Amino acid sequence: MDLEPVKSVRIYEDIVRQVKALIADGQLTSGDRLPPERDLAERFRVSRTSVREALRSLQSRGLIDIRAGEGAFVRDVSVEALIEPLALVILPYREAVGELFEARRLLEPAIAALAARRATRDELADMERILAEQAREVAHGRTGMAQDSALHAAIAAAAHNRAIVRIVNALVDLLAQSREESLHNPGRPRRSHQDHRRILGAIRRRDEAGARREMLDHLTAVAKLVDGLTGGREPGRRASKAKPEQRERPR
Repeated sequence: MDLEPVKSVRIYEDIVRQVKALIADGQLTSGDRLPPERDLAERFRVSRTSVREALRSLQSRGLIDIRAGEGAFVRDVSVEALIEPLALVILPYREAVGELFEARRLLEPAIAALAARRATRDELADMERILAEQAREVAHGRTGMAQDSALHAAIAAAAHNRAIVRIVNALVDLLAQSREESLHNPGRPRRSHQDHRRILGAIRRRDEAGARREMLDHLTAVAKLVDGLTGGREPGRRASKAKPEQRERPR
């Protein structure tokens, strides 16, 4: 396999990009076993934590299976799974962002409520670990973007519905650029982490209504910020053509 050293700030996403490219090019095919975490970390020249985040992201997108004690294996991949990120190129950017955030506000609060009902102890522990990593990233002046995405994916996985996992990961993937821009606003990474803490707190308490409310509040705040950055408009509204001023006709 031809792998290149990772140079991107969002390390795990660069790993995901390269693995997806290998699958798309046919260098990795259905059933192939990926090298162990340690080997991947050495070949990408990154930490094993970054490799682990990338593998979890690839698994949540349906591209690989991770089998305990055996390793990670390439799944029988559909064309749709490989081209999902291209949808953002096709849709008008500002309008697409507004509509995608609207979809998240409709879906993710309900998903958080399901997670509050269904999350296992291991899943709760995984969410806690992700938030601890996000706190460290934010404390060092970074955005915590990887952990932000990982937490939303983990909440979706805790709903125990494969269709939900696919939908949420597609939305998060498509909105990556706008969310990263929002996280560069002063104080936003810390507020985002605090929001996530409240969401996880409600899930841990099995408070379905609270989890729904906290997720909606979080997504609404992010959507408003992104809307200001992109100059977006309310979804469903089209820009109207300005009408020329009508002169009053003499009576």
